[in-house]
Amino acid sequence: MTESDAACLAAAARGDGAAFTQIVDAHERAVYRFVQSLGLRGADADDALQETFIAAWRAAGTFRGEGSARSWLLAIARNVVRHATRRHVGEPADFESLDDIALAAGWGRDPLEEVAERQRADLVQRALARLSPEDREILVLRELEDLSGEDTAAALGLSLAAMKSRLHRARLRLTAALRAALPEDDRNG
Repeated sequence: MTESDAACLAAAARGDGAAFTQIVDAHERAVYRFVQSLGLRGADADDALQETFIAAWRAAGTFRGEGSARSWLLAIARNVVRHATRRHVGEPADFESLDDIALAAGWGRDPLEEVAERQRADLVQRALARLSPEDREILVLRELEDLSGEDTAAALGLSLAAMKSRLHRARLRLTAALRAALPEDDRNG
């Protein structure tokens, strides 16, 4: 990107669509992964992604640069997902994303490597599913999206100290959940 995210958002606030397109291009995948990590799939995840960037376009002038643009976008996405899940409580997830289908098909992968990776991913998913939504979101932001501590705190509306404490507890809970998800024979070895 030739301009910083802050400059792009400032230009977008003045109506510069090309500057906002740079923001979308730079952060779309991260926002989509985050939305999916919070439980939305298929059309619901696509809708949340679109709603996140619509909200960001409308609020571009409110970005103050206290955290990164990515943490700001992820905070918006978090609110969009919370709103969407409140609207759709109890509805079944009928859609499967194209990315999930391609991964399941194992495009371009060694089949044995694919099986081992899928087993590890299943183990992690089962462990994550045992965690609270708050633990999952902080782990996704820090570990998967690789946000800094400051940006994670900003995205979650926490102080840095509170974020660190919450992250430590979430990591411990994930470790315990991973151990619990292991087959009995593997726990002792």
